[in-house]
Amino acid sequence: MQKDIAARIKAVAGQGERLPCATAHQIAASLGVSPMQVGEAANELGVRIWACQMGLFGYGQKPSPEYKLVRPAAHVPDELAAELRDALVNGRLPCATAWAIAERHGLSYLEIANVIEALELKVSPCQLGCF
Repeated sequence: MQKDIAARIKAVAGQGERLPCATAHQIAASLGVSPMQVGEAANELGVRIWACQMGLFGYGQKPSPEYKLVRPAAHVPDELAAELRDALVNGRLPCATAWAIAERHGLSYLEIANVIEALELKVSPCQLGCF
């Protein structure tokens, strides 16, 4: 299976290039493997994951305005804040949990990241093993 993962990554990103987060998740789903397996394979190939779907690593060139996508949400409903805080594991919110909460509340991954930013919470671990 590892060879299949590596072949898919190389087909998309080549050797030592970049692989978008969304594409890494698509590869995992299509092969029936965990996102972490794709992240580990990418790391072994020297391929960097980028374009986090939650905007947790930058886009574009530093220090351009579009580099940082995440902005603190102006308003966070109390029930959403409580749900996020209750989901913390060792003081951090797992990425997969953030995604699940976003989906339950009809929010995009970037929108939930903005809420997380407003609450000053940290996301970890990444589903792909990036952080």
